[in-house]
Amino acid sequence: MGFLGWIIAIVVGGIIGWLASMVMNRDASMGIFWNIVVGIVGAIIGALVGGGGVAGLAGFNLWSLIAAFIGAVILLAIVNLVQRGRVR
Repeated sequence: MGFLGWIIAIVVGGIIGWLASMVMNRDASMGIFWNIVVGIVGAIIGALVGGGGVAGLAGFNLWSLIAAFIGAVILLAIVNLVQRGRVR
C-alpha cells in the first residue's frame, strides 16, 4: 500500500470509527485518533467476520465499507462490555 493508500485508510477509518461511535453512543468519549483506530481495527474484524479473511481487505468497495462499519460496531460493543459490564 502506497502513501495515498495509507491516507485513504486513515480518513475512511476515521469516518467509519466516528459513525460506529455515534451508533454505540461513545462519541463523547472518543477523539479522532481513537475513531481512526476503531475504524481500521473494525475493518479487520469485519473482513474476518465476513469470511474474506484479512485478504478481504484488498478491495475498496461498498461491501468493505459495510464490513468495516459492522466490525467497528462489534469492537465498540466488546469495549462497552469490558468497561461497563453491559452492551449498550
